[in-house]
Amino acid sequence: MEFAKNMYELHKRVSPTEVIIGWYATGFDITEHSVLIHEYYSREATNPIHLTMDTALQSGKMSIRAYVSAQMGVPGKTVGVMFTPLTVKYVYFDTERIGVDLLQRTRLLPSRTKGLTSDLSQVAGSAARVQDMLTTMLAYIDDVLSGKVAADNSVGRFLMDLVNKVPTISAEDFENMLNSNINDLLMVTYLSNLTQAQIALNEKLVLL
Repeated sequence: MEFAKNMYELHKRVSPTEVIIGWYATGFDITEHSVLIHEYYSREATNPIHLTMDTALQSGKMSIRAYVSAQMGVPGKTVGVMFTPLTVKYVYFDTERIGVDLLQRTRLLPSRTKGLTSDLSQVAGSAARVQDMLTTMLAYIDDVLSGKVAADNSVGRFLMDLVNKVPTISAEDFENMLNSNINDLLMVTYLSNLTQAQIALNEKLVLL
């Protein structure tokens, strides 16, 4: 606990506006040590959050759970602590999603390694995923219209919002816009490869 206190004091020198809102630990569930550590952070923050990450994949995936504590027991007698689970929502940047997707591709490879893909391969992969999602959505709509699946109002509202967000554009204009973006991407790729070739050639000329 003294180590955590010293590290927090050093951190405040660099980022004085940041405060402690909780603590995290690796593991599938709460242990007997969680109560002691949470008691320390309860003195540093109001109602701190305890975050657990299953890095051993005991649940079959890297699940992340969050808890807050509440006292339980008889007043004036022995008082315990009960951890109440919270709803966890994942928020990430697009660049982080690309990195996670790349790491997931190594699961089924014997070498457990995967190189970076080209820009065109990423565009093709994204287009294939969008096509798969559209196929799933159309299959669900057909099942609802045929009566095989009961209609879900929340899903219907989500699909309506999705349709309203699609800009009204003709197929010809969309094709021209897509071709223009692809040509720009090809030009950037060509210039990048040309620059790399010139740098490599210059290094060889210098060594002569």
